[in-house]
Amino acid sequence: MKDYYQILEVTKNASQDEIKKAFRKLATKYHPDKKGGDEAKFKEISEAYAVLSDQKKRAEYDMYGRSYANGGPGAGGAGMNWGGFGAGAGGIEFDLNDIFEGFGDMFGGGRRGRKEVRGRDISIDIEISLAEAVFGATRRILLTKNNVCPECEGSGADRKAGTVACTACNGNGKIRETRQSILGTFTTVRECTVCDGRGTVPKIPCAKCGGRGVLKSEEEIGLTVPPGIEDGEMIRMTGRGEAVRGGVPGDLYIKVHVGKHASIVRDGANLRSTLSVKLTDALLGATYTVTTLDGPVSVKIPAGMQSGELLRIREKGVKTGGGRGDFLVKVIIDTPQKLSRKAKKLVEELREEGI
Repeated sequence: MKDYYQILEVTKNASQDEIKKAFRKLATKYHPDKKGGDEAKFKEISEAYAVLSDQKKRAEYDMYGRSYANGGPGAGGAGMNWGGFGAGAGGIEFDLNDIFEGFGDMFGGGRRGRKEVRGRDISIDIEISLAEAVFGATRRILLTKNNVCPECEGSGADRKAGTVACTACNGNGKIRETRQSILGTFTTVRECTVCDGRGTVPKIPCAKCGGRGVLKSEEEIGLTVPPGIEDGEMIRMTGRGEAVRGGVPGDLYIKVHVGKHASIVRDGANLRSTLSVKLTDALLGATYTVTTLDGPVSVKIPAGMQSGELLRIREKGVKTGGGRGDFLVKVIIDTPQKLSRKAKKLVEELREEGI
C-alpha cells in the first residue's frame, strides 16, 4: 500500500493548502519536461495529490488505506488524464491549471519581458597591404543593406497620420494562446507578429518604405584598421549591420586579409627579409641598403659575416601596444658560379694562405 502522505512529504494532519504547496514543489522538481525530471516519480506524486486533495477520497484513504470513489484512487475529477503514461496508471484525472499557474516561464511562457528584435549581421572580406597591417589604415566601405527609412525614421508610418492600436493584439504587443497537451491546458504568450510587439501599427504606411520602417539602400561606412592587425582577424562594428523595424541593427563583421609583400614577411611582432651579399663584402665588410616599410635603411656588413646570419634593425617592425618590433635581415652570401683567370688565381693564393 502506498503512503500518499510520505510521497508528498506531508503529515497526516496536513491542511489542503499544505498538500497543495507540497505538490507544487515536488511537481516542479520532478516534472518530466524539466531537465533532471522523473516521469515515474511525477506520476506517483500526481496520484497521491489526486487522492489527498479530494476530501471524500482522502477520508476513504485514511480509513481503508485506499479510495473507492468511482472505482479506484484518482478515478474522478476532470481535466487531465495520466493513463497515457502506460499500464497501471489508473486513469488519474485532475485539473492542473491551478497547480501550474507559474509554469509558463519554465516552458517559455509570457511572463518574461519582450525579447529585443535584432537586425541581421553582415560579414564581408577586405584585403589590405602589409604596410597597412603594420601601421594601420582607414577605408571607406560601400554596402547595400537594409537601413532605417529616412522618411519615417523607422516607424513605418506616414509622419502626419501616425499610428493606431494593433487589432491583432488589441494594442498589447502580445498574443495569448491556450492549447491542450498531455500535461493539461497551458497558456503561452508570444510577441505579436503583426506589430512586432509594439502594440501599434501605421495608420497610413510610409510611402517610401511601404510601412516596413526599413529601406534597402547604399551606405558608406568608415573603417579604421588598427595597427598590428593579423591576417584573418575580424573587426566588429556594432550596429552597422542590417536595420529592422522596432529593433536594433545587427553588427558588421569585417574579415581582414593581408596581402603578400614582394620582399618582406611578418614574423609575429618582427618583420623579415633577405639580403644578398657579395663574397668579398662578406670577407672584408661593407655597407648595404635594406628596403623596409619605413623606407631604405643603411646597414653595415661586418667583416667575416657568415651566410645565414641575421642583422637586426631595431624598432622597424610591427606596431604593437608595447611599441614596435624589429626588422630582421638574413644575410645570404652570393657565391660566384664562374671565376675569371685573375679571380681564380687570387682565390688559389688565398687557399695557399689557408683561408
